Amino acid sequence: MSTVTQTVLAGQVEAAAKAAGLVVVSVAEGKDFSGGPTARFTLALASNNAKQQLLELSAAFDFSQGPLKGVVETYLKESATRLKNPRPDCYLTLLGLPLSFANFAWPFHTSTSGADTHIVHGETKLEDGNESVLHAKVAASMTLTFAEVVPALEQPFAESFIYNAVRKTMDQGQIEMVKSGNRQPVPVTTRYYSSKQKKFIFNDTTEAQRMEFLASKIFWLSGVLGGSEPVWLADPRDAQYLNTTVEDLRKTAEAVAHEGIIRLAADTEFATPTEALMNLREGYVQELEAGLKFIKPSFNEDMRAGHTNM
Repeated sequence: MSTVTQTVLAGQVEAAAKAAGLVVVSVAEGKDFSGGPTARFTLALASNNAKQQLLELSAAFDFSQGPLKGVVETYLKESATRLKNPRPDCYLTLLGLPLSFANFAWPFHTSTSGADTHIVHGETKLEDGNESVLHAKVAASMTLTFAEVVPALEQPFAESFIYNAVRKTMDQGQIEMVKSGNRQPVPVTTRYYSSKQKKFIFNDTTEAQRMEFLASKIFWLSGVLGGSEPVWLADPRDAQYLNTTVEDLRKTAEAVAHEGIIRLAADTEFATPTEALMNLREGYVQELEAGLKFIKPSFNEDMRAGHTNM
């Protein structure tokens, strides 16, 4: 990575980060999957440098003008809010599984197997508060044609829908949490995108399902994993995952709070669990166990024994 390129990109990231309430703690040179140069920025909340996240961009990436600039700025603003969570790396699935996401190797790379796809590798891990070793290495892929929907194959433009595709694929029982194993495929296809509405769509959910989701999210991400610190309920990534809007998530949060199981913070977008919610632990643990059982492959015992009609 040339000094000039590094300086230009670093200046763009620093300015956008500052506007979002973040600071650049460090910049390091990296390599993408194909060996191309990248810039690895460690970002932190300006108000709390202990809250950090990694942003990795192609060394030659330029987002100084046009719509690219707006997308990166929005990504960083959302990141700054998400970093206020006790576990910014954690998300919940509709199956009731709390997961952390890490080690995603941005940007996308072209498949080396000859397939007509762009791929990004990463890892998701079960976070149940018991130091679980269950995890899944994933390879999220999208066709070259579908990639045209994405303005740039960089982290700020794809991280949201890739994480949601992983969650959706797990909800469908197509990703297994294991102690060790090979990468599991996560196809990102046109079924997840509405060309008419110009947006990603992963799940059609009811108000009741969204209320259950937010309550479960606060139980796990705040009550179990976060020391009962406030967790962001109006996360745009969850809105995309649940096929709703941020405004509707705020209204749903108010409805859940009215039930007396979460306590909204002063800005109403963050919440903590009440004692009543934490008393529901047994039910949430059973839901988690049922979710793990659902995603575990099952075998037809008759076929295993050789009793088939084929």
